[in-house]
Amino acid sequence: MTSVAHPARVRTFHPRRGRISGRHADALTRLWPLWGVAIPEVPTARLDLATLFGRSAPVVLEIGSGMGEATIEMATADPARDYLAVDVHTPGVANLLAVVEERGLTNVRVGLGDAVMLLRHMLPPESLAAVHAFFPDPWPKARHHKRRLFQPDHVALLRSRLAPGGRLLCATDWAEYAEAMLGSLSADPGLGNEHDGFAPRLAARPVTKFEQRGVEAGRQIFDLSFRRVAGPQ
Repeated sequence: MTSVAHPARVRTFHPRRGRISGRHADALTRLWPLWGVAIPEVPTARLDLATLFGRSAPVVLEIGSGMGEATIEMATADPARDYLAVDVHTPGVANLLAVVEERGLTNVRVGLGDAVMLLRHMLPPESLAAVHAFFPDPWPKARHHKRRLFQPDHVALLRSRLAPGGRLLCATDWAEYAEAMLGSLSADPGLGNEHDGFAPRLAARPVTKFEQRGVEAGRQIFDLSFRRVAGPQ
């Protein structure tokens, strides 16, 4: 039998490794079974968000939560909604779990793995109240642009998982990527820009250490705010 070659999976992130401190290792051991969400390389089951959080409430997906600074502040200020934060960096996931416990938050769950796989295979359509993607990898080299999160097929996937009226909030400190993001989001017939072009800085988005380093380096911050409107499913 002749084997069929399948196209290689194109990742939107750099696989990252990092040292796990004792505190982080303890958090993973104790807290992952309680609040962790594994995202397999090839997911086979849908995620029941009401069961995951123990209640039926609007859910915000944060893609690329890093060390969890923004997640913690936004979830603390927004207890009526649940936050599913996803990253590929194990030390960041562990840190977020530890701080969730320290703050006594009940509305945060933490995913480890590829957010695109989560969206495509594990989350049902129209299941999210919002998606946050703050400072995604800009993949600046032209030959790597196919790896960017904000390109038409990924934007369509993001939009399909938003409930009607759901919001897609983004930020970047890479000017060329900001223009590309604005173009891809504006071209989607199911998304409406809440502003004329880029948005004012989102008041609810805390300044993280990553963003502060960009500002200190002289890079401009670009915010975008789009909403799911009538359009394709």
